[in-house]
Amino acid sequence: MCGIVGLLNCKNTAPQDIEAMKNRMIHRGPDSEGTYISEDGMVALGHRRLAIVDITPTGAQPMISHNGRYVMVFNGEIYNHRDIKKKLVNDEKLGIKEDDFIGTSDSEVLLEAISAYGFRKAISLTKGMFAIAVYDKDEKCVYLTRDRIGEKPLYYGRVNETFAFASDIGSIAKITGFNNPINRDVLDIYFIHGYIPQPYSIYEGIHKLTPGCILKIRAPYDLSCEEEITSYWDIRDVAKKGQTNKFKGSFSEASDELERLLKDSIKDQMVADVKVGAFLSAGIDSSTTVALMQSLNSNKVKSFTIGMEDPKYNEATYAKEIANHLGTEHTELYITEDDAKKVIPKLPFMFGEPFADSSQIPTYLVSKMTKEHVTVSLSGDGGDELFCGYVSYNSVERIWNKMKNIPYFVRKPVSELVVHSPLAKKEIIRIKGALLGAKGPEHLYNISQEVNSGIGRISLSPNRAKCINEIIEPNFTGEVNHDIMLMDMMMYHPDDILVKVDRTAMAVSLETRVPMLDKDVVEFAWTLPVEYLKDEKEGKKVLRDVLYRYIPKEMMDRPKKGFSIPIMNWLREDKELKAWAESLIDRDLLKQQGLLNPDIVWQMWNDLIERGIWRVQIWYVLIFQQWMMEKDR
Repeated sequence: MCGIVGLLNCKNTAPQDIEAMKNRMIHRGPDSEGTYISEDGMVALGHRRLAIVDITPTGAQPMISHNGRYVMVFNGEIYNHRDIKKKLVNDEKLGIKEDDFIGTSDSEVLLEAISAYGFRKAISLTKGMFAIAVYDKDEKCVYLTRDRIGEKPLYYGRVNETFAFASDIGSIAKITGFNNPINRDVLDIYFIHGYIPQPYSIYEGIHKLTPGCILKIRAPYDLSCEEEITSYWDIRDVAKKGQTNKFKGSFSEASDELERLLKDSIKDQMVADVKVGAFLSAGIDSSTTVALMQSLNSNKVKSFTIGMEDPKYNEATYAKEIANHLGTEHTELYITEDDAKKVIPKLPFMFGEPFADSSQIPTYLVSKMTKEHVTVSLSGDGGDELFCGYVSYNSVERIWNKMKNIPYFVRKPVSELVVHSPLAKKEIIRIKGALLGAKGPEHLYNISQEVNSGIGRISLSPNRAKCINEIIEPNFTGEVNHDIMLMDMMMYHPDDILVKVDRTAMAVSLETRVPMLDKDVVEFAWTLPVEYLKDEKEGKKVLRDVLYRYIPKEMMDRPKKGFSIPIMNWLREDKELKAWAESLIDRDLLKQQGLLNPDIVWQMWNDLIERGIWRVQIWYVLIFQQWMMEKDR
């Protein structure tokens, strides 16, 4: 786990800019650092290292291939690098020997695979999480790529005449002369969801590379240079292919296969030259991960959880019961309100752009505690999106089944009439009216997220960028739940869940790994029929079936509380936090910035303080304003 940066066509300021960019993300790689600048000065690559596999200097980067053609900076892990190495050595045509490898790092294996097979084929062979940049000296081009699901971040774009990329958008903002304006067109998306989805970022001209894609930039790397983005793996293709060729076995056989695939993934992801543990929240996903980890280990697995004194937000007691049952070496930490509140000022630096999923706070705290004991922690993320776990999926399917038989040409004008009528002053009427205008279940899901924002336009921007979720074809997979799961796997999961886990953990130099996002697990999950995933009562049926082989069902049958904190209560009751919030939404400040509608913002704030009406968008506003105040420091 590391951080990478790069500048193309930077010319005179490259050395100092690369250093500034690397220094901005020391937390991503505190163990060592390195820089490569091409002879013509046109290509500069930087790397900060968190040593996990081959922690000796032979794993240091930037790394040059044995033939001298390629230079690479790499963030992440290639879990199947031993298999790739074996493939290279066993291919007599290549003439590669075991003794040719200088060290034991996955980076060296990946670089030699690129030399042997070319960039695209080598990347297609990998199973892992990564953001990679490779300079091809012969072709005079640079390749950028990102893992299939989006575990590792990669920002890229133009800063004046320079092409820049980095693991951290804050690093790009450190380039000499950086003055890219705020991208006003993404603000509405942010205030609906609390995050900015790919391919956008908070800055104009700076983008997030889409997961599963390769970006090729050719010399001379200036504003007229040729760029091309191609896909080497697409979750949409996986989803459609899986649902077209569904798993033919029984439910029990599906559980057996899922258990096998998860064990293989976890076994690969436990390999490291440093200590490894796992988060344990008492939910289905993390409990399954830890249970399978322990089944594969003769020694006690190190598991970690945090709790809160308020029982409404505390799962630590349940996690401890599960840990005791599995026999893990369990560590728990009970946090106070003060512990949580102290994290808030760190968020702008941690994320580099506005990000307001409030579970970022406890995720940071559990990562900080975990880092005191291990350097790598496995996480259970992915189960909801792959195995139909969210309650919202049931509600969308239920609502769509009630309205789908009414023709769209009838529903649409009725929807417009209701939404623009005096009745729409009542929130429930406005929501129902908007939902009635959905073209299909996918559109219904998008509308439900937007209308649940609870109040009118916060941003003053006249335009709104398109969400990736808005370009999914109706009935894409042929099944409502799978379509919605696909939408979440394309936006919510990579742009919220994985961002939260990566940034909070890397803020304390902790590597996180997500076994459920293994390529084989993901591709198998998409072949499962919906009846193997959910019934009227619950989701994740097949995943639960695997878990119940290790933990009694009655130990797991309780409501999931998740990593939540009582933000609403704190803002209303804590004088210091309330004063902080009101300073950020000062009317004069908002007018001076010219980005947000002060009347709407203060309506939300007064609804909360005076009437106890909570709309999560007020938290989104506060985090945005805090980022605005801190971004130039």
